[in-house]
Amino acid sequence: MAGPPADLAITGRISRAPEEIARLLAMLAARGEPVRSSVGPGGRVTFESRIRFVDPARAYLILDPAADQAANRALLERPSATFYATPGAWRIEFSAARPEAAQHEGRVAIRLRFPEILSSRQSRAHERVAVQPQAPLHFLADAGGVISFDGHMVDISEGGIGMLQYAADITLEPGTLLKGCRVEPPGRTPVHVDLEVRYSSPVTLPDGTRAVRSGCRFVNLSADVKALLAAYFNR
Repeated sequence: MAGPPADLAITGRISRAPEEIARLLAMLAARGEPVRSSVGPGGRVTFESRIRFVDPARAYLILDPAADQAANRALLERPSATFYATPGAWRIEFSAARPEAAQHEGRVAIRLRFPEILSSRQSRAHERVAVQPQAPLHFLADAGGVISFDGHMVDISEGGIGMLQYAADITLEPGTLLKGCRVEPPGRTPVHVDLEVRYSSPVTLPDGTRAVRSGCRFVNLSADVKALLAAYFNR
């Protein structure tokens, strides 16, 4: 299998350094890679465009308008949006705030604030095992429990878990740390673990229910969680 392109050398990580973020965004722009975002009520509208310009001073980002005018309107009504691109076997995801209609070099455009965080990853490094039935989880988004929500674990690997959550008011941006997550596997003692969100994507389930699927990596893996993993991988 071919290795990553030279301009994706920093992938497989969460990037917060503006120069790294600018380099990857400029790469997407130079390649003309499509960037997409789920916008509109319930994320039912897909905004698809390309990056036209990356501000050298890293203050803003310019996108071409989407061909779908409804998607443009839905994006401009949001305070921020999460975009993703899939060059080759990689997935690059970033969030940008304050979308607004603008002019750039005499053409209509959409301007956003420069992203503060960007995630990039290749195909999974660890085998994943599907969890049937789905195991319930309870997430505590910070040590004080200011934000909490319930979800379901759908698969698990030695590196992390895949999960579904249904709360419309919870946005799991890449880099979000979910502390004290209670994992409740059927027939087993619950365990607690910290997770870092690597990516999130809206999905439609077979029954038509809208949800968000997120991939998370384990942080500070405990002996309890290691035992949980062994139970799944050795069955």
